[in-house]
Amino acid sequence: MAYITGVEQMFLGRFEHNLDDKSRIIIPAKYRELIKSGAYVTQGFDRNLMVLTTEVFERVVTYLNELGMTNPDARTLKRLIFSSASPVTFDKLGRFLIPAYLREFARIENHVILVGVGDYFEIWSKEEWLKQESSLQNAEVNEHRFAAFEIHTR
Repeated sequence: MAYITGVEQMFLGRFEHNLDDKSRIIIPAKYRELIKSGAYVTQGFDRNLMVLTTEVFERVVTYLNELGMTNPDARTLKRLIFSSASPVTFDKLGRFLIPAYLREFARIENHVILVGVGDYFEIWSKEEWLKQESSLQNAEVNEHRFAAFEIHTR
């Protein structure tokens, strides 16, 4: 389970890896431990991929299936998530194959960055991650972007 009660059960940090010659990626041991009960990889919302534990993916599926089929945005979101979803299957060395259509969408060629996002993790091409990281480090933009969240430490 990826998100039980504490930070020890969350996907945190970032890792840089290369795809092997068969387009497989090795997942860090900590992440593999959190997805040992199964996971799905699907298209993300920012030219990236999302890897969701089976439990989190099932919650997404439940939510999406409750959306009305007459809503065009709901249909589009279902298409985006379901048509690109693929189960994660590891080999003996802890690698899994990223399907070609997902690599193409995320512009992944060789270098990838795995980014923990709490109850799931993302896979980015190194080039796309550098763009994202630049945006994340912009203090002036962040001042306005995050003002409404009112994060409290107590």
